[in-house]
Amino acid sequence: MKQIRTFGKWQSIFCLMVFTALSSVSVAQNNKAQNPVIFADVPDLSMIRVGDTYYMSSTTMHMSPGIPIMKSKDLINWKLVGYCYDKLDDTDELNLNNGKSTYGRGSWASSIRHHRGTFYVSTFSGTTGKTYVYSTKDIEKGPWKVSSFRPSYHDHSLFFDDDGKVYMLYGAGKLSLVELNEDVSGIKPGTTEQVVIANATAPSGNSIMLPAEGSQLFKVNGKYYLFNISWPRGGMRTVIVHRADKITGPYEGRVALQDMGVAQGGLIDMPDGTWYSYLFRDYGSVGRIPYMVPAKWVEGWPVLGENGKVPQTLDLPASKGLIPGIVASDEFKRKKSEPALPLVWQWNHNPDNRLWSVKERPGYLRLKTGRTDTSFLLARNTLTQRTFGPECTGSTVLDVSNMKDGDIAGLALLQKRYGIVGVKSENGIKSVVMISAQTEKPVEIARIPLKRQKVYLKTECDFRDRKDVAKFSYSLDGNTWIPIGEPLKMAYTLPHFMGYRFGLFNYATKDVGGHVDFDWFRVK
Repeated sequence: MKQIRTFGKWQSIFCLMVFTALSSVSVAQNNKAQNPVIFADVPDLSMIRVGDTYYMSSTTMHMSPGIPIMKSKDLINWKLVGYCYDKLDDTDELNLNNGKSTYGRGSWASSIRHHRGTFYVSTFSGTTGKTYVYSTKDIEKGPWKVSSFRPSYHDHSLFFDDDGKVYMLYGAGKLSLVELNEDVSGIKPGTTEQVVIANATAPSGNSIMLPAEGSQLFKVNGKYYLFNISWPRGGMRTVIVHRADKITGPYEGRVALQDMGVAQGGLIDMPDGTWYSYLFRDYGSVGRIPYMVPAKWVEGWPVLGENGKVPQTLDLPASKGLIPGIVASDEFKRKKSEPALPLVWQWNHNPDNRLWSVKERPGYLRLKTGRTDTSFLLARNTLTQRTFGPECTGSTVLDVSNMKDGDIAGLALLQKRYGIVGVKSENGIKSVVMISAQTEKPVEIARIPLKRQKVYLKTECDFRDRKDVAKFSYSLDGNTWIPIGEPLKMAYTLPHFMGYRFGLFNYATKDVGGHVDFDWFRVK
């Protein structure tokens, strides 16, 4: 018996040692960054480092304001600090006027650069057919100056060379180079567009679904390095890197990464000489989510990943979460010195600023109707922010006492196959409704009579392992939640080209002049 007890004692000590060791490993892993580094829709990222600070631009297409600028000190924890523009342009498509829209277009992949004390962000638009270059001395406060010119240079990379010349490299499959004015205001007079890589897709094979695009050009130790994405048929999104001794070529290329479809981006170095590649991954209905991949230099080539794979953990600080840097709750209480809306918010297309306010009823967001609309997707002034993974909840409380007959207002999950939980006023009766556009045609799934002037609304999103399911509920007291309708199977559709967004909305179908007040919006 003594021997058994002694063995038990040492067994307990051994187990304690193992537990302590495993706990230490767990703590160490918890103190490291995890991929994806942002579990939300931040596609087409472009990145620079200025001193010890990183800045990133991204794509938000039809949203306004546009081209978000984010800031980080560690490549992992990012915060929105501004936008390049309030309005890309003033057209029916961008304004949601006359039945027109620009879903999935607007402004696409941007290119961010810092040159001689000035920040530059360029983009292009299939909506307007123009290329845009925004510039500022103060990237966090602005103001931004804009130059625009034709044509619209697809997926271009803005590049300042050591000799003072400025270029854009652009295209899909066949990649071309054009020289710009030194002030980046347009194409340099007398210059001609030059093909520098006739078939940039070749390193990934000839049978392709997507030709090489998403160009980002860098210069490291005197050599030019060009990053592109391709998609071989039957394969996955692939990173291709070309290098050359001259910007005009000749270029030699190779596949740099082919894992999990993580692709499209570029290179960034840290102050200590460590290199990473920033890329993104299509991840279902939440959108296109950023990853960081270690990079090292071998015989003059950037080698991405760990043994060719995207690591789950990174030797970088752990994420503190996306709230409040990328998404945030809002009580709609504003001090005079504060902006009307925090940067986390973007409007679906250009807003009509006459028809919303956070001042008319302090502590509330008021959305007013100024015209009649035939559908949620064509209604103006839907205020949005990103959903995020792996799971998230958005909720709000709505005062409907000033709705007019035919008005519809509430909380939406915005994409082509949208879902709504809200209030409909019809024939003098208000009802809580759940509307699903899962089939791409809106169907009212449920209707519950509402006898109060205030109602709480909530939607819950599950993006785990691309489950992509949302549930809707309402409450009369903010405590007891009642499911309504049916779950929405969310889908990332190319016509919208964007991950699902929470949306606060109000539109009229019969009479104008009504309004609703949102007391708060909360995410978790």
